[in-house]
Formats: sequence, C-alpha cells, structure tokens
Amino acid sequence: MRTLITFQNKSIPVYFNQENKQPMQKTLRLLSSALEHKISNGKRAIQKCLHSLISIEIINGEAILHSRSENDSLALSLY
Repeated sequence: MRTLITFQNKSIPVYFNQENKQPMQKTLRLLSSALEHKISNGKRAIQKCLHSLISIEIINGEAILHSRSENDSLALSLY
C-alpha cells in the first residue's frame, strides 16, 4: 500500500506492507514526529539523508529512508 506525506515542503511516498500490526494513522504520526525531531536534532548523516529523501518504506517497526544517493539511505526505528 502507498500513501504520501509532506515533509520539508515535498511530497514523499510512504510504502507499507500488508503485515503491519499497527494502524496506519498511528504509524504515520510516529513517522512524522520522528522525522521532525531528527531534522532538527539529528546527527549530520541523518540530516543529509533527510535533505535528499525520495521515499520511505515501513516494514514492521522500521522506517527505511531512501535518499537520492544509496550511500545516504538508512533505517529508523519507530517504536
């Protein structure tokens, strides 16, 4: 399943698998708050990934952040 979120004035696609146990709205709220926190308080590697973010994939409690450069992609725990 796919949905869009707005982050830093960009629409970012978020992909879910059908096996997620948590409700989608709760997961999106956790994701949004984690991204906002990391963009202001995160280390340089996380901020670099977030500035070039192109998509997010949610697998169970993990958010895989895909950036333009494959080397900048990383995983973020939501729970």
